[in-house]
Amino acid sequence: MKRILSTAAAISVLATAAFADHHGENPMVGGAKMFADKNIVENAVNSADHTTLVAAVTAAGLVETLSGDGPFTVFAPVNDAFAALPEGTVETLLKPENKDQLVKILTCHVVAADVVSDALVGMIEADGGVHDIPTVGGCTLKGSVKDGMVMIEDETGGMATVTIADVDQSNGVIHVIDKVLLPAM
Repeated sequence: MKRILSTAAAISVLATAAFADHHGENPMVGGAKMFADKNIVENAVNSADHTTLVAAVTAAGLVETLSGDGPFTVFAPVNDAFAALPEGTVETLLKPENKDQLVKILTCHVVAADVVSDALVGMIEADGGVHDIPTVGGCTLKGSVKDGMVMIEDETGGMATVTIADVDQSNGVIHVIDKVLLPAM
């Protein structure tokens, strides 16, 4: 019991420190300044690295949701991550008849909480090196740390690296990743 309480206290300290750090200057994303007083969608549309993600969120009908109060944590794949999918995948997913599949994939990138990287690393450490991350899409991602980088494993075993962490939003936080996370099929 004492170990559980000390672990909980350590996580609380990490989360508090992360909150304080999290509300400083935002990193640039896709050549654009990210504004902490704008929501996830308002900032994403300004990133040259996230045009495919914005198109997918629009096609999936998720703009209003991700503009809402949240809080949300979004693992935001860059354009190159979508381009690395098999040829024709993005075009197929953007078709109206594939909207349900697109929604499933996109919502597997969203967590219903504001989770900054220091807090996530604390949870990973507290769980022995791997932390389950439940998403609003019903997926369970797995967070880990490798060579000092936060890694996110999807349900197919694919691994994404967080390349830019803690981009503060008015309704949560964005962590830029280098791979599209996929649900188990």
